[in-house]
Amino acid sequence: MDIKKIGVIGAGVMGSGIAQLVAQSGFNVVVQDISNEILSRALKNIEKNLDRLTEKGKLDKEAKREVIGRLTSTTDISEMEGVAVVIEAVPEDIELKLKVISALGGIMLEHTVLATNTSSLSITKLATATKRPDRFIGMHFFNPPQIMALVEIIRGYFTSDETVELIKGLSRALGKENVVAKDYPGFLSTRLYLPMMNEAIFMVYEGKGTPEEIDRVAKLAYGHPMGPLEMADLIGLDTCLHVSKSHYEAYGDTKYLPCPLLVQMVNGGLLGRKSGRGFYNYKP
Repeated sequence: MDIKKIGVIGAGVMGSGIAQLVAQSGFNVVVQDISNEILSRALKNIEKNLDRLTEKGKLDKEAKREVIGRLTSTTDISEMEGVAVVIEAVPEDIELKLKVISALGGIMLEHTVLATNTSSLSITKLATATKRPDRFIGMHFFNPPQIMALVEIIRGYFTSDETVELIKGLSRALGKENVVAKDYPGFLSTRLYLPMMNEAIFMVYEGKGTPEEIDRVAKLAYGHPMGPLEMADLIGLDTCLHVSKSHYEAYGDTKYLPCPLLVQMVNGGLLGRKSGRGFYNYKP
């Protein structure tokens, strides 16, 4: 398939990052969300990110203008008609995703591929909301999408070989490495990382070390660019709790049972960066 235009549904942190990545990679992109306010904020953030690249000498002013020129935004989901690939990047809520995917089903052309950006939700279940489950696939970007090197491709029960190969090719065109995972809870990346994050939270809970000390071990001893508690704050502690619970329910293994400290922090509204405070304080 000749991909000239890509659609992105959702202009939040992940959606705007994916849109920036797509535009920087030379594709035209249309971003859709429910309000012009959200879209305006997303486009401003993208422009700020591009300005930083320009200041660092990684992008010249003409290239920046070209990237901005490839970006369009809309509140009308019907603008996705005729787009070769649509990447759905709405929040990690299965009912919301099912609703969006169902709405897209009546708009997209027969050959359009629909990818969902998710770190844990069942691709096979989400595919039931579309009439063409063979053209549906998981495309898990990591935060921030325009920087992180990997895209985890998740193959649902009905996903065709053709769809997998197309998305592998698209990932490479976006400058990303890829791995293909089967559709089981946590796929490869989340299932691998979640026990370490949960153990780090237990270490704080038990008074074994401070968040700073624990994160320094991960960075200095194991070469991680970000410690597990910093990562939890970035993801959102409410999201971490939701994913931990879903893994525990799926596998029945206590290594996924969320630490009581995580539950208490979420109950207290300490959600990480988005609330201004989590394991670290982000308020000035």
